[in-house]
Amino acid sequence: MKRRSLMLALPALAATAHLPARPQALPTLEVWKDPNCGCCKDWIAHLEQARFRVRSHDSGNTAARQRLGLAPRYASCHTALIAGYAIEGHVPARDIQRLLAERPDALGLAVPGMPVGSPGMDGPVYGGRRDPYDVLLVLRNGGHRVYQSYA
Repeated sequence: MKRRSLMLALPALAATAHLPARPQALPTLEVWKDPNCGCCKDWIAHLEQARFRVRSHDSGNTAARQRLGLAPRYASCHTALIAGYAIEGHVPARDIQRLLAERPDALGLAVPGMPVGSPGMDGPVYGGRRDPYDVLLVLRNGGHRVYQSYA
């Protein structure tokens, strides 16, 4: 009887053998932003589409940036924290995912300013314009290096 049950189960097991492992849940990204900023809302929507859980606060961006140790030269319109890393500005979700996978010894990532074409700054109002920009890996000594370039 056990052999018959096993024989019946084999086709079902074979049918699921090719399925990928269930993706691990990403940690929650905490965001501090201006309540009236449309690009911040669009950036959060970009992250949620990439399966990030987001908890946002409609104030405290500058204070969060200072608390996390990011110099003003990295500033943008929103600041976030995920798994101990600061995320400043319109950083693409895939770069945050890479950061979490690589776990470099750094403060986090920054896209200073608000470059047109970056996530959240890519809506129809910009008419398809895409300016080049860099995602910076902000080092603990206050310096940085280019983590990813977008042309």
